[in-house]
Amino acid sequence: MSAETKDAVVEELIDEPAADEQPTGQLPVDGETAETETVTAADDADSDDSGMTDEERLVEEGEIAGDYLEQLLDVLDFDGDIDLDVDGDRAIVSIDGGSDLVKLVGKNGEILDALQELTRLAVQRTTGDRSRLMLDVARWRADRRERLARLGNEVAERVRDGGEREELDPMSPFERKIVHDAVAAVDGVYSESEGTEPNRRVVVLKG
Repeated sequence: MSAETKDAVVEELIDEPAADEQPTGQLPVDGETAETETVTAADDADSDDSGMTDEERLVEEGEIAGDYLEQLLDVLDFDGDIDLDVDGDRAIVSIDGGSDLVKLVGKNGEILDALQELTRLAVQRTTGDRSRLMLDVARWRADRRERLARLGNEVAERVRDGGEREELDPMSPFERKIVHDAVAAVDGVYSESEGTEPNRRVVVLKG
């Protein structure tokens, strides 16, 4: 499959809404897109009537997602190794391998976000429950998290030493939370979010 054909197939796949879902215009709000987390393990346990533990349920989610993504990679003619893990109350699925995988990330992770949502819907069709799994491709999310954490630390230290507040570029709620956590680790400063989506941003101030 040529590079141009791969690009076209990826775009068509991402743009096509799932058959059992009505398009909403935006991805659902959850741990990926919320600055505060409200789901607890107790809540999860109460909602699971299958008899499985939380760990077993998340492992099952990862396996379903892995099967779905393996078929997808075959259709798209991408080479990639799929790794499954569990982190807290979330299944983690990572795809690493060939350089072509960056096509599944897209500008600012937009294609990756859409692919993650499609994978969650594939899991939901099997389990009947909404999935919160995180999908990473070519370490894009992992690298992005590291860069944002460094940025938050550097800005916090500048504000602490210089006293001038700093505004960062607009970010998603998930990205803002990473920055907030990094700023919170530096004494003498604090951060808050200002503005409205999609232009909401982190502001770091001396405290």
